[in-house]
Amino acid sequence: MDRVLNSKRITLWVAVAIFVIAGVLPLCFMLAASLTSAANYTATLGNPRTWGLLRSSLLLAMFTTTLASLAGVTLGIVLAKTDLPLRSVFAVVLSMPLLFPPYILAVGWYEALGRGGLLSQWAGSAVGEATSAWLFAFPGAVLVLTTAFLPVVLLLTMTYLRAVNPALEQAARLSSRWPAVLGSITIPLAAPGIVLSLVLVFLMTMGEFGAPAFLRVDVFPVASFTQFTAFYNFGAATAAALPLVVVALLGLAVEQRVLREKTFQFGWGLQRDCEQVALGSARTPLFLLITLTSLVLVALPLGALVLRGLSLAVLREALDRAGASAIRTLVYSAVSATALSMLGFFLAYLIHRRAVAFWRSIDAVALFLFTLPGSVIAIGLIAVWNRPSTNWIYATPAILVTGFIAQYAALSTRTILAGFAQTSPSLEEAAEVAGAGWFRRVREILVPLAMPSILVSWAVTFLFCAREVSLALLLAPPGQDTLTARTMTLMANGSPELVAALCLLSMSLTAVPLAVYGAARTLWCKAV
Repeated sequence: MDRVLNSKRITLWVAVAIFVIAGVLPLCFMLAASLTSAANYTATLGNPRTWGLLRSSLLLAMFTTTLASLAGVTLGIVLAKTDLPLRSVFAVVLSMPLLFPPYILAVGWYEALGRGGLLSQWAGSAVGEATSAWLFAFPGAVLVLTTAFLPVVLLLTMTYLRAVNPALEQAARLSSRWPAVLGSITIPLAAPGIVLSLVLVFLMTMGEFGAPAFLRVDVFPVASFTQFTAFYNFGAATAAALPLVVVALLGLAVEQRVLREKTFQFGWGLQRDCEQVALGSARTPLFLLITLTSLVLVALPLGALVLRGLSLAVLREALDRAGASAIRTLVYSAVSATALSMLGFFLAYLIHRRAVAFWRSIDAVALFLFTLPGSVIAIGLIAVWNRPSTNWIYATPAILVTGFIAQYAALSTRTILAGFAQTSPSLEEAAEVAGAGWFRRVREILVPLAMPSILVSWAVTFLFCAREVSLALLLAPPGQDTLTARTMTLMANGSPELVAALCLLSMSLTAVPLAVYGAARTLWCKAV
C-alpha cells in the first residue's frame, strides 16, 4: 500500500512541479530581476504616458465587458431557455469568433467598414472614409473586441443556465410566471458563471494586443511589449507589466470571492432536460433579431474577409510566404494541447480530490496565469531560460510550448475537472481496495471516465494555442515562427488581399482540432 501511495504522491507532485516551473517560476524571476533597480519603476510608472495607456485600456475593457455582457447574457438566456428555432445553430454561429485571434476580426471589420471595403463600395467613398475613421479609433476597438469576446459570456451563460436543477424551476412555476422564475431562481443560480465570464472578458480585453495594434489604438499592453522588443529593456518592460499583474490579481480575487465552492458545481457536460420558455407571439420577431445579429457580428466581417482573400493567386502567395508557419502552428499546438491535457488531468484530479493542502492555490494560480497577457508570461520565461546553460530550451520551440503550458493550464485543468465532478470516487476507491495500483487505476478507471472531458480539453487548448499572438511573437525562435506571428509581421507591408488570405489560412486551421475531436469522440463512443 505504501508503494501505491508513493506512486500516486510522486505523480501528483511531479505535475505540480511542472506547473510551477512553467508558470510560477518565470513570474518570480521577472519580479526579482526588475527589483534590482528602482529606476525601472520610477522611469516607467512615473511617465504620464504609461498611466494614459492604462486608462485607455481600462476604458476599453469596461466598455467591451458591458456590451459583451448585455448581448451575451441576453442571447445566452434566449438560446438556453426558450423554444426559439435553430437555437443550436445560432449558438455555433455566434461562438465562431472565439475560434480566431481577435486581429482576424479586426481585419474582417476593416474589409467591411474601411476604405475600399464593402460599405464603401455600396454607399460611396465618403461613407467609407467616415466609417474607416470610426473603426480606427476607440469605438472600432470596442466593436472588434466585443465581437471577439461575446462568445465567452454566451457560452458560460448557456452552460450555467442548463446546469440549474429544473426541479427548482418547476416548483417555482407553480406560483409564478417565467419572468419571475428566471429573475428569482434561474439567473441567481447561474450568476457565478456569468460573473466568471465578465471577469474573463475584462481581463482578456486588458491583455489584448493584436486587434488594437492593427486598429492603431494605443493600449497598455503595447507599453510592455515595446519596451522589450524595441529597446530590450527588461526591467522597464517588467515595470510596465506590473499594473496588468495587479489588475489580473484583482479580477482573480473577484472570481474567487463570487464562485468560492460553486466553481465546480457546474460543468460543460451538466446539461439537463429542462422546461423551455414559450415565446409565443415574440418568437418570430426575436428569431429575426438574432438572425440579424448573427449576420452583422459574424457573417459581415468574416464574409468580407472571404471576398477579399479568396483568390487562387493570393492564396498561393499566402501559402508560399506562410505555409511553413501554418505547419509549425499545427505541430506546436498539437504538442502543447497534448501536454496540457496530460498535465490538466493530474492537476484536475489533485484539485477534485483535494490531494494536497494547497489545492485551492493551484487552481487560483492557474486562472491567474490564464488572465495575464501573453507578453508578461513571455518576458518571465525569457528571464528564466535566456542563459547559455538553458539554451537547449530557449533557442528551440520548447520555450514556446512552455509558454502555452503556463498560459493555458487553467483551461485544460478546469475542463477535465468538470468531467471529474460528474464521476463518483467510489469506483476508484473500490479498485484501490481490490489491490489495483495507482497507474492501473489511472489507465483503466480514471482516464476512461474522464475521456470525454480530456478530448474537449485537447481541442480547446489546441485552438487557443493556435490563435495566440503575444507568446508567439516573443518566444518563437528565429525562422520557426507561427502563422499568427507571421501574419502580424506581414500586416505592415503586405497587400490587403495577402493579409486577408493569411487570415483565411489561420481560420482554416481551426478545422483540424475540430475534426480530430469529432473523430476521436466517435471512435471512443464506439469503443465503449
